[in-house]
Amino acid sequence: MHEVEVLVVGGGQSGLAAGYHLRRAGFEPGEGFTILDADASPGGAWQHMWSSLHLFSPAGYSSLPGWLMPSSPGEEFPPASHVVDYLTRYEERYRLPVRHGVRVETVRRADDDPQGRLLATTSAGTWSARALVSATGTWSRPFVPHYPGMDVFGGRQVHSADYRSPDDLAGLRVVIVGGGNTGAQLLAEVSEVADTTWVTPRPPRFLPDDVDGRVLFDVATARKKALDAGEADPGGVRSLGDVVMVPSVRAARDRGVLTSRRVFERLTPTGVAWADGTELPADVILWCTGYRPDLGHLTPLGLARDGGHPATVGTRARDEPRVHLLGYGDWTGPASATLIGVGRTAASAARDLRELLRTQH
Repeated sequence: MHEVEVLVVGGGQSGLAAGYHLRRAGFEPGEGFTILDADASPGGAWQHMWSSLHLFSPAGYSSLPGWLMPSSPGEEFPPASHVVDYLTRYEERYRLPVRHGVRVETVRRADDDPQGRLLATTSAGTWSARALVSATGTWSRPFVPHYPGMDVFGGRQVHSADYRSPDDLAGLRVVIVGGGNTGAQLLAEVSEVADTTWVTPRPPRFLPDDVDGRVLFDVATARKKALDAGEADPGGVRSLGDVVMVPSVRAARDRGVLTSRRVFERLTPTGVAWADGTELPADVILWCTGYRPDLGHLTPLGLARDGGHPATVGTRARDEPRVHLLGYGDWTGPASATLIGVGRTAASAARDLRELLRTQH
């Protein structure tokens, strides 16, 4: 049995931000806090991304707390590989106690004492903690919506989580599903080597060319300030649009590729079909349909729900003050799923946990 004050589940950007702020809050690495990460190496989800992926913002606007991301030579917007290197060096720089290759399977209460311990069953034994930060992200739970005929389609079905390079699709007929950034970016590069059709549930909304991650973060911040002040909801990032016009997407627009049609009704053995009887042959369906929070390990706790996710007050689970959820989306803080945004919510979680555990002594 391993004992620790705070156990952090997940060693990607959110887990590292949590570790940084837990240390600043007075928790000692090791017995004070430990980070368990299912990946065998540092870098979080960024190490699994497709090779051409770049950030939406310059390095200086894509940093975790304490250390600005170094610039990427010759590139305004760093590639995913640069982010992996940064996260690896960040972990080393702050000597964060990350144990890689350890998967947390379940978290449960040790007993009925509301100030008692939480027990985490892992691939490396059981860990006992006074509190827990869940920072597992969404990458390991790719989402594919159900359509009739998925079981009879004779081609390949690939989620963007498994996509690596357009070369794998060269010369094929590819239907790309999804109207967000991933769908637009993969359309941009796959369309250069394959016959592509882009389908979306509703017409995609493109942001102005001069809007990047810096603007989006500022908008998310302004929305939080307005809501905290009791003002009307200004709409936030979603009010601006869905697709950031990164260079590759702008180039696709200039080539006349950035057009979509409404999503099909069903799959057929040879392609896809719409309600009006129109059919389109396809070799590959590329699902760019997003992810869901990876929270299966928290199931035994029976946390109260708010729609499709645990109910939270800030980052704290509403009915379990020993548990904080970090970096899953706006419901855990504005822009909290971004490199620059997660630091603010990580700081708040660390302060809350320090106060909680201090009052329990």
